[in-house]
Amino acid sequence: MPDRGCKMIAGLILNATICFAITVSSFAFAWVLASSEDKHNEKSKPALWALVILWSLVALTYLPTTIRMAAAFTGHPSLDLIMYNLAAVPFSTVTVPLVFFILYVITGNQKRSSYISFLFILFGATYLALLYSNGVIGPTITGYSSMFSINSDIAINIYLVGLFVIPIAMMLGMMLLIFLQRMPRHLRYRTTLPLVSISFVFDFMLTDMITNLDVMQMAARIFVLIGTVLAFLAYFPPSTLQKTLGIKKSQHERYEEEEEDENDL
Repeated sequence: MPDRGCKMIAGLILNATICFAITVSSFAFAWVLASSEDKHNEKSKPALWALVILWSLVALTYLPTTIRMAAAFTGHPSLDLIMYNLAAVPFSTVTVPLVFFILYVITGNQKRSSYISFLFILFGATYLALLYSNGVIGPTITGYSSMFSINSDIAINIYLVGLFVIPIAMMLGMMLLIFLQRMPRHLRYRTTLPLVSISFVFDFMLTDMITNLDVMQMAARIFVLIGTVLAFLAYFPPSTLQKTLGIKKSQHERYEEEEEDENDL
């Protein structure tokens, strides 16, 4: 029994460490993006700040989750529940800046993108209302995690349809448009890989929240961390990676201001 207890604590500490790494890396990425504002023109800044908000929400989702894991191995289930409910708020709103980013990049219309993305706030609010009114089952402490079960199938379905399927379909559609367009390789890289990494993070955040298997939840969090690193490399690729992928801008492309403005993000 003592060995089992030690293994359980070790698994929870590992889980907390992964969540903390996601928090720090997401906050750091958001800060780096925000600090690069002066390198962007006025047209691209709304999309930039949408990404800053998106990655901040990812960090704010996993900050309470880190505390949850700490509460689990220190034996504080009430704190665990409070942090779960707190993490649900940024989790339910992460779709909003994502939808704004996609629509703004496609249309260039800030007002229209804002109005449509506002609809996803309503989806998120409905999800939270059902989540809080029906409650959750748990926590169940396992060898790797502290698990909660959402006690509302309607809440899960609302998230799946309104806050997951639609944004993923929009991202896939946008990536298809990018591949159909002719553009320099470095612009295709800077536009496509961020979407792939966001999709990666988004998919596994959902898996994290709805799975009932601790091992799957742990794996999902590892992939969220990997997705965050990929997103950073998408925006700030090291010179060696640029040479390897052949995405370094030529001297001619550096002066193509109009094309750069349209695809700045």
